[in-house]
Amino acid sequence: MTRGDRFGVLAGVAVLLMGGAFVVTQFDTRADLPAQVVPDDANTKIVARHLRALQGIADDNDGTRAAGTPGYTASRDYVVRVLERAGYEPTVQEFRFTTDSGSQITSWNVIAETAAGDPRHVVMAGAHLDSIPGGPGIDDNGTGTAALLATAQRTAGTKAVNRVRFAWWGAEELGLVGSTHYVEDLAASGGLRDVAMYLNFDMIGSSNYVRLVYDGDNSSFPEGGQAMEGPDGSGAIEKVFHDYFASRDLAAEETPLDGRSDYRAFVTHGVPVGGLFSGAEGSKTEPEASAFGGEPFAPYEPCYHRACDELGQVNMRAVGEMSHAVSHAVARLAATSSLEG
Repeated sequence: MTRGDRFGVLAGVAVLLMGGAFVVTQFDTRADLPAQVVPDDANTKIVARHLRALQGIADDNDGTRAAGTPGYTASRDYVVRVLERAGYEPTVQEFRFTTDSGSQITSWNVIAETAAGDPRHVVMAGAHLDSIPGGPGIDDNGTGTAALLATAQRTAGTKAVNRVRFAWWGAEELGLVGSTHYVEDLAASGGLRDVAMYLNFDMIGSSNYVRLVYDGDNSSFPEGGQAMEGPDGSGAIEKVFHDYFASRDLAAEETPLDGRSDYRAFVTHGVPVGGLFSGAEGSKTEPEASAFGGEPFAPYEPCYHRACDELGQVNMRAVGEMSHAVSHAVARLAATSSLEG
């Protein structure tokens, strides 16, 4: 996640996604797992295995998985291997860019989609794969990467009404470069009209976490302040996540569409967006500590954009709760063209 920050409380409304066609109505490595939680279900164990692999890649590559480094290339190759073993035919999209310091960097996005489902109605979900240059980036964004990869494995071979497309973005930490390149390229070719929505997962295992849902309807963070306007349909996606957490008796709050992560280019092009986040450099309030546990007045993630963003820092309870929400939302949105409540 790029720098800047967030926050607020619940909501949800009904709306329409893209052109009236898709209606959503109201409604294995050396690294050790963190000690505080032992994964107790199959999905969380799979996510944990991917996190261990990403930590191992960083350990083997000077402690980083940043764009333009061997650690990123190895991360890309790991994702491709997992997807191929699950039965996908992933595409590796290359792009080149110049950094603020004048360096020329080549990086890649990894894209994979299901064979089943209407290709004119695509539910897209993404997470950035790169870390900052100075750290392994296991929360930011190994957690989103791993949860999305586990969801893709679970989704492979299933039948659904809508096509599901997964994306692992390159060079997010250097200015949302990979996702912006992808969206602009797809818009130029006319393919963006087939994308009904985009779900974003960036930092979902912060050590002092909160369960945050993007405020798609701008009910908690009105557009024009720190928040971008959620395109029509974003509020309904938000409701899918709120309903899921409510069904599990888990508190959830909202975070603004402040443009700090890879959904930004989709918002700019009018694609409905949604997703999850567990906090970065901001500090947890007393009411949040009461609702979610953890330390009041302490950062959500004290290792945000630091070398200590390692596997041992990740809150596996957060990863378990949030990764289940990822899988639920992707499956729900893929399975029907009309969600009632």
